[in-house]
Amino acid sequence: MADPVDAPGLSDLPLEDVVACHECDLLMRKPPLARGEKAICPRCGYELYAHRHNVVRRSLALVITALLLYVPANFLPIMQLNLLGQTSHDTVWTGVVGLFNSGMQGVAVVVFLCSMAIPLLKLLCQLAVLLSIRLDIGRNYGLLLYRIYHHLRDWGMLEVYLMGVLVAIVKLVDMASVSLGLGLACFISLLLIQAWLEVVMSPHQIWQALSGEDAHAGD
Repeated sequence: MADPVDAPGLSDLPLEDVVACHECDLLMRKPPLARGEKAICPRCGYELYAHRHNVVRRSLALVITALLLYVPANFLPIMQLNLLGQTSHDTVWTGVVGLFNSGMQGVAVVVFLCSMAIPLLKLLCQLAVLLSIRLDIGRNYGLLLYRIYHHLRDWGMLEVYLMGVLVAIVKLVDMASVSLGLGLACFISLLLIQAWLEVVMSPHQIWQALSGEDAHAGD
């Protein structure tokens, strides 16, 4: 773990040797990091960046796993509801369709974008970025896609949808027979994989690898 030095004369340094804390805006000299180390802001303790090992390979494995989970998470039943002899199997997709058919088209579009479309687009952007680094092709497009990914990060709200599902299950359990489906397990797994991916896919190393500043930045 390395603490950047808040040193005088920073204006004389090249921009690539200076880092600003995203939390408290402290401007510091960027320290060199060994593999496994991370830079911590000396003022607020925020993690500025880290040098993790096998970033691209580990991130690729997680992205592919998340993509494999995407279809069952959205199209397999999350729960089976049995009420007054009527049985229904509810999935994320049927939830979107149900909202649309009930006259709440605006809500249906928002749910579709935040729970299905944008999470998938984020994963595809991450996959393309990692492949551009791994195969050393199209890094300019990789830079563009990584910028798009960062703009999309706040719009994929799987955790909000999951909370809505859990609240619905708690409310329905007293009124009907509710059985949890495989889709819920896949949905939770997808959410955990994406959270893990956010930790593993070090932005500092990805930007360096895409810009060609360090040929081994993604190692």
